[in-house]
Amino acid sequence: MVILSHPTGNANVRHAAEGLREAGLLSEFWTCLAPTEKSAVMRMLPGGVRAQFLRRQLSPELTPFVRTRPWCELGRFVASRLKISSLTRHEVGLCSVDGVYRDLDRAVAARIRRQPAGLKAVYNFEDGSLETFRAAQALGLKRIYDLPIAYWRAGRKIFLEEAEREPEWAATLDGLSDSADKLARKDEEIRLADCVLVASSFTKATLELAPDAPPAVHVVPYGAPVSAAAPVNEKRVGPLRVLFVGSLGQRKGTSYLLRACERLGAAVKLTLIGNRGVGECGPLDAALRRHRWISSCPHSEVLGEMRRHDVLVFPSLFEGFGLVMLEAMSQGMTVITTPHTGGPDVLTDGEDGFIVPIRSEEAIAERLEILASDPERLRAMKDAAARTAATLSWAAYRTETARIVSQSVIGKTR
Repeated sequence: MVILSHPTGNANVRHAAEGLREAGLLSEFWTCLAPTEKSAVMRMLPGGVRAQFLRRQLSPELTPFVRTRPWCELGRFVASRLKISSLTRHEVGLCSVDGVYRDLDRAVAARIRRQPAGLKAVYNFEDGSLETFRAAQALGLKRIYDLPIAYWRAGRKIFLEEAEREPEWAATLDGLSDSADKLARKDEEIRLADCVLVASSFTKATLELAPDAPPAVHVVPYGAPVSAAAPVNEKRVGPLRVLFVGSLGQRKGTSYLLRACERLGAAVKLTLIGNRGVGECGPLDAALRRHRWISSCPHSEVLGEMRRHDVLVFPSLFEGFGLVMLEAMSQGMTVITTPHTGGPDVLTDGEDGFIVPIRSEEAIAERLEILASDPERLRAMKDAAARTAATLSWAAYRTETARIVSQSVIGKTR
């Protein structure tokens, strides 16, 4: 049996837990919050706050396995609302993101030291594994590590290069702010892992830079949502409708997308969905005034925007996968992305999307011009993208994750 833990329970985390449950492998699922619509606390909260918390709602089937550690995460939420920055300061704040991860990690480690009956392994994620792995190693338990974004040494190299290439965007590269202690912690987590799960071949390749390469690395791409509504497939009139969804910083290659659209002028209409972030960046601020910008909206509205657009451009320089690509494809969008994402694992270049080099506004502009000038090819690629997304299900992700865990823990495939 396996204890899985993650502070926020993202989509991939929830599906990993479901996969273990379906395979009869899940012992406990530790997270910070597990809200339900019917709880008295949820009913008392304002609508916007309630909706934000309910994004973490788990399936009823997982409820018997859930254990929560809410206090640091609730403190982070309150401190953010009240702007008490000392509590949420990067890494050192008691209720910072790192503080939340460390608090849950210590709680799970304490649970493991009590030696629950039948426990065989722990399944943890980056930045929240060190104390759990140490406790598990002492008891001879298997340690499974999930790395949702590419390895930090590869990212550091790219970010330093990018700060020199695009100095006006350097303040948006938050990947350069981690301390030496945090980076050493990441390496120690990898060293202690018996096997690692990643969502893309790019992430797997970056692990070659680790001082202690893990003995086994498995690529398991994420799944696409089932489209709840048909794409808007009317004959396009006017400019090509281009969409970007993600944090508005240079890790996502934002400057190259903006300059590509500038090259094409009125032939494209760009919508940006994502938070502005905190770094000073004049070119970004100017672009947000010039283009349509939605800072935040519910996930259902994001999917609605996808159905009203033609192409998602996701020119990321450093990614773990980029779930937004599969979400867009499921809504009938073709995708332009880079090799530094999960794109090469799920797309066929020229059929359901395009793979372009990182840092190439020229390549992005060229592909956008192809789609803008050839409506029939655009329609064919959008249809192909929807078909591809339909083959990449979360059910397949759950099954494969459970198979790898079973093989790692008990030496056979279920």
